[in-house]
Amino acid sequence: MQAGERLHLIGSIPLGSSEEVFRTLSKELGSHLSRIPDGETGERSRWVYFQGQMLRAHPAMEIDPTVPLYPFVQWDGKVVREIAQVRFKPGVDPDKVAFETGYDKAAAASYEVFKRLRDGGAIARATRFQVSLPTPHSSGYLYVSGPARPTYFRVYERALLKALANIVKAIPAPDLAIQWDVCQEVLAFENYFKDRPADYKQQTFDMLGSLGEAVPTGVELGYHLCYGSPADEHLVQPKDSAILVEMLEGIAAAAKRPIDFFHVPVPKERTDEAFYAPLKTWKRPFHPSKGGTELYLGLLHHNDEAGDRTRVAIAKKFISDFGLSAECGWGRTEPGRLPGLLKGHRAAAEAF
Repeated sequence: MQAGERLHLIGSIPLGSSEEVFRTLSKELGSHLSRIPDGETGERSRWVYFQGQMLRAHPAMEIDPTVPLYPFVQWDGKVVREIAQVRFKPGVDPDKVAFETGYDKAAAASYEVFKRLRDGGAIARATRFQVSLPTPHSSGYLYVSGPARPTYFRVYERALLKALANIVKAIPAPDLAIQWDVCQEVLAFENYFKDRPADYKQQTFDMLGSLGEAVPTGVELGYHLCYGSPADEHLVQPKDSAILVEMLEGIAAAAKRPIDFFHVPVPKERTDEAFYAPLKTWKRPFHPSKGGTELYLGLLHHNDEAGDRTRVAIAKKFISDFGLSAECGWGRTEPGRLPGLLKGHRAAAEAF
């Protein structure tokens, strides 16, 4: 990887506006970034929480009275929150339901800021604007009751692809990177959702493959794999990276276009070789202009530069070419941590 590609940011940043995010990231980390997100500020700061609000307020949806509240549980058994899940109202024709996700409007507005700052020299000319999007599974597993999910996935995918079409129409391909956020799918592979369908693997790869294919040639395509971070902690503590490797290879096989980058998380405590060992068998996909798909390891953690160095050193025993990142976005972390996160990322990139 080149120096300007050393770091990757997932998307969310605990700042007040896209302009503040662009200026801060460009100043602190710009020489190490090839793409820059808008921080997912405002209603997007809690990832897909605002999609749950949209669904509960939608005239075609209602709270499903046949299912209990869904307990959103952390790895240690702590209930983060309980969620009232929705279904389609009786008599509703799902083929006539339209969801307004809001992602296209947010991207278009942030791109205008990005373009103004780039034209003014605050953002490097070659930097792409990164738009991070959820999958239908992201909101479906959380906010929609099990019986309604298969239909919901189809309806929401249609809405998401419409938003994507608007985004690629508004933003020139050389300026754009699309990142699909893959969280609930990772959790399903870890058996977090006890009502996952029997064909969950095929369903996951079919969905992620079709979403990737919808990103036009010339636009960068990436996937961020995630274990969730609603309370700054994983929802599942993985045994090792084997499931992540399985998913990387499944996504690459399903997508019919080159994948520019993958990101996978690394828990802070994992300074043991066992976690990283499966990465040695990963079959890196071919990329016509990069040689191979970029891989970013999310092993940088707040206020732990010594630990960062240790995790990097251990990872290098099993995979030689990778970039650096945090394990997830920063939008839900304590805002006071941001200077330390920026400092740690800069130090890691300069030492790598």
